[in-house]
Amino acid sequence: MPPRKRALRPVGRSRMPKPEPSFFPFDLLPLECQVHVLSFLGEVDKCSAALVCFSWSCVVRSGKLWRVADFSRRGAFHAGQEGLLVSSREFERWKAWVHHYAHHLISRGASLLTLKASFDLGDQHHKWGDLLSNLLESIHCRDLSQVDLNWTFTLLEPLDLRLQPASGSSSHLESVTKADQVNNFQVLLAQLAHSCPRITKMRLQFDWSDTSVSLLTRFQHLRVLELKYFWVFKGVSHSSLETLSKSLPNLKSLTLHVLVPLRSLGVSYKLESLSLEFLDVTQSRGLVFSCLNLPALREFRAKKIVRGITLDRRTRLRIQSRWPCLYQVLREGAPKLQALNNERLLPSWKEQSYRELASLLQQCCYCPQHLDSWLW
Repeated sequence: MPPRKRALRPVGRSRMPKPEPSFFPFDLLPLECQVHVLSFLGEVDKCSAALVCFSWSCVVRSGKLWRVADFSRRGAFHAGQEGLLVSSREFERWKAWVHHYAHHLISRGASLLTLKASFDLGDQHHKWGDLLSNLLESIHCRDLSQVDLNWTFTLLEPLDLRLQPASGSSSHLESVTKADQVNNFQVLLAQLAHSCPRITKMRLQFDWSDTSVSLLTRFQHLRVLELKYFWVFKGVSHSSLETLSKSLPNLKSLTLHVLVPLRSLGVSYKLESLSLEFLDVTQSRGLVFSCLNLPALREFRAKKIVRGITLDRRTRLRIQSRWPCLYQVLREGAPKLQALNNERLLPSWKEQSYRELASLLQQCCYCPQHLDSWLW
């Protein structure tokens, strides 16, 4: 007799397999993963994501999502070049955006890694220095690693606000403005040295005063440093440059924009660093090295800038005779040098010069052997 078949019964609702959700369960991810995913969004997109739901809004408020404070962005105001002529109304709109942006970063408890700004710190009316100081005091900036600061110029400032009144004391007013800029810059630099000791990359104008040099040497983690000239009449003492390079033990890359004034014509400089691997002085004018002690240097860039002055040949030769040839300076002070002005050097460049190397030296050496026409 065949076995008796059981009657089929409908499967209960509780035993039916649940359909897979048609969306990714973002909320089930760990908080660190959610923050990492949202970190790829831009600042505007992050604010839009905060409007999706309450949980996303809480994630977006995490300080780790706000790592960059970029006050140099012009956003919807202007996407062109610097120096655009703008109206006072546009400047007021941009100024309001700056204050709202700073308040936004503070309210989010930003944990900054990068700070970019371009403000005239000598502006006593808008007090940009106070804005930056308050920002650094109100957020977490212990991990700040990159600073790009132009403290001599305010973006989108109308031309009529920069012009000084026509009077006989215009030079005096300019000197007072420069002094205010330097004082406020030193206050801000001291605050950065105290609150942000881990900065590794810095790009800013520099006044080369003893106080500023002393403050800059406190950034012992600096690896990349670019110093632009502050004022055409502000010179650089040879001791300041040597002290700065010796006091930064982790410095790997140094870019200098130095304008040596005419009164210091004939002065040569020394540079010493056990860690420096890249040196760029192509934007400098009149910067001549008499001695280099850079045992780790691998790439050097320099350019001989022609001056628009006229001197008789005897005076020119008397000035240039004070300086050694750059080839000898590099042979003695940079034994590991591999590239000069983006050109690869032969392994035997220290033993004997060659035609291509001589051509490179004519572009960057100030000695009489490599053309003396730079003083014409």
